[in-house]
This record gives sequence, structure tokens and C-alpha cells, in this order.
Amino acid sequence: MGMITEVQDYFELGCGRCERFATADCSTKRWHAGLDRLRELCLGMGLAEEVKWGHPCYVHEGRNIAIIGAFRDDYRLTFFHAALMQDPEGVLERQGPNTKNAGMLRFKDNSQVGTMEATIRAYLEEAVGYADAGTKPPREEHELDLPDEMLEALDADPELSDAFHALTPGRQRSYEILLKGAKKPETRVARIARFRSKIIDGKGANER
Repeated sequence: MGMITEVQDYFELGCGRCERFATADCSTKRWHAGLDRLRELCLGMGLAEEVKWGHPCYVHEGRNIAIIGAFRDDYRLTFFHAALMQDPEGVLERQGPNTKNAGMLRFKDNSQVGTMEATIRAYLEEAVGYADAGTKPPREEHELDLPDEMLEALDADPELSDAFHALTPGRQRSYEILLKGAKKPETRVARIARFRSKIIDGKGANER
């Protein structure tokens, strides 16, 4: 079993990350109606749809805007570059204890997307506006200098984010070196996917 590579597979089968993939117990089955509505809203905004990290990711002018995720107790629309989002309605949440900026819309009912449609559209428009203007959040001063692909993966994957931030500085550094050694973005993305389980297990890039 591996992560999906076709968008439609996510909505019909799941992401491919766990044993519930392609079963009636997959979280995408429970939240099917809400996920479909989120998809319609994103596509209706003219966003391109791609598979990244096993999930539908919505892109504008080559920049990731938002990503859809489904879990047992909720489903989500998470914005990239969360530090830029103004959140005038105070509806954005942090993904986990190690996430600094709130950038996630969490839904616990399939009808909730319809109720929040105007807000979702407004927030997507805001994020697209930053992409059009080329605006990015300032990089924080920190010891690590992770490539954009890893930063985006951490934004998109709360389990990966918590596990990575729980690693020792040396183990974090091993992944920085591993990823910066790849010249092509697609190679870095592939390495992140390949080493995800090792990060979740609390291991460095060179550990067995």
C-alpha cells in the first residue's frame, strides 16, 4: 500500500496511508458529502487540483493554496502560508501543539461547508491574492534551513509536523542535509514521502 497519485482516488478510496484505505471505514467515506463540497468550492475558484502527500492540493500560479484532509472525527481545509492569513472571523485553528500559526478550517458535520461557504470563498480569495502578489511570510530566524517542500509538507501533514518537531536537533538536521542534497523539487518531495514513516518513528535520516 502506498499514497495515492490520482486525485479521484482520494474521494473514492482514501489517501492510502493506513489499513483503512479503500474500505467502508475510511474517513473519506464518512465525510464524503462535505469533502465533495470543499472540492467544488476550490475548483470553482479556478484553482488547479493536484495530489500532494496523498491529499488533494489546490494550486494557483504554481503556488500551493490549500489542502484537503479527512480524519475520523473531522475533515479539514488547511491553508499554506498560514502566517499571512488575517482570519477576520476567528475561525482558523492550529493543526497541532507544534504549529505556530492558525491556518486550518475544521468541519465536524457534512453540512458545515455549505453553512460556511461565503467565509471559505473569502479566505480562498485572500490566499490567492497573496499568490498573485508573490507575498510570502517572512522566514523566522532558526537554526534549521529547511527547503520549501519540507515546510509545505509540515503544513499539510499535522502528524508529520508534530513528529518532526519532537525529533532531537541532530535528527532534524539529518533531514535538512538529506533534502538540501537533492537538486530537483520533485526529488525532495519523493524523499519526504519515503522518509515520512521514519520521522513518525522518531528516527533520523541515517538510522535504521
